[in-house]
Order: sequence, then structure tokens, then C-alpha cells
Amino acid sequence: MVSKQELIECSITNFIRYGSKRFSMNELASQLGISKKTIYKHFKTKDELITKGVRFIIDKYLHEVDKILKTTQDPLERIILIQKNSLKYLIYFNPSFLYGIKKYYKNAAIVFEKFKEKFIESKLKPLLKEAVEKEYLCQNLNIDLFCYLYFLKLQNLVFEPKNLIDMYCEEDVFKLIVINSLKGYITPNYKDTNRLFS
Repeated sequence: MVSKQELIECSITNFIRYGSKRFSMNELASQLGISKKTIYKHFKTKDELITKGVRFIIDKYLHEVDKILKTTQDPLERIILIQKNSLKYLIYFNPSFLYGIKKYYKNAAIVFEKFKEKFIESKLKPLLKEAVEKEYLCQNLNIDLFCYLYFLKLQNLVFEPKNLIDMYCEEDVFKLIVINSLKGYITPNYKDTNRLFS
């Protein structure tokens, strides 16, 4: 018997790989060797299943962020490591999956958007504030605007109007969007500039 957790993990993997609209519940049931009826015992709709799958990926991401936060106390290094991980997950999600949930599965899209907003407010923005307070970043940094442009809209910067990852290497995209945006606000008080920003 397939567990609810196995069902979520298998479904989200396939929805991301093949597209949430294209990969059917019949295909999922066939792949798992169960009936479609068994899926609907756990989830009322495909939207509910996709939403749970998105939540599963978010929880996995947050677990990795917790590990990152334990590796260093430097707020700028934390931001860089978190955003490197964020880009990795965005690439994993791929633009067609994100577009598909936005168009067809509103609940999943809402979960994803609310997560991004809450995560930026609770994790990234405080790290920027800490870096400003420690005088690692310029006092005149507009933190709200910076968060909006380089954190909240990271997905748009990477995937719209063209998928930059298809055109350039991931490291170059990361450096231009994340590293250079922070580097422009570094003060002489920050001692690890060469290590993190070279």
C-alpha cells in the first residue's frame, strides 16, 4: 500500500517533470500501481494534491535553510547561501511548472507566493537589516525595494521574458543577480568582501 507521503512525493516529482496539467491522475495511479480511486481517498482534487506537493518542496527547502543558518553567523554569507539554494529550487521547479500552477491550480500558486513573501519578511529582510546595523552594507540601502527586486522577483529575473538558465551558466546568472546586487552596497567595514564577492 502506498502511503500518503509517498503519493505526495511521487506526484510532485512527476508534476514538475511533465507539467501539472499534462501529467494525469491516471498516469500517477498507473505509475504507483494503485487505482485512481485510492488517490482520491487521500485528496479530493488534483489541485489539493499539487498544493500538498508544493508544500512538501517548501518544507524540504526550509529544512535546508535551517542547515545553512547553522553554518555561519555572517548575515551576508547567509543571504548568499540561502539565495544560491533558492535559485537551485527555482531551477528544479522550472518555469513551466510555476506557470502551470499559476494558470490552473490557484491554491498551489497562492501557497507558493505566500511562502515567498513570508520567507523574505521573516528570514532575508532581517539578515539585510543586521548587515546594515553591523555596517557591512550602506545605511542608505532601501531594504524593502532590495527585497522586492532581488528576492521576491528572483523568479521573474531568471525566467522572464527568457529563461536565463537555458542561455547562461547558473553561476553567472547567480553572480549577476545576487552577488553583484549585494556587492554594490558593501562598505569598507566588511572584511570578507574578497572571499564572498570575488
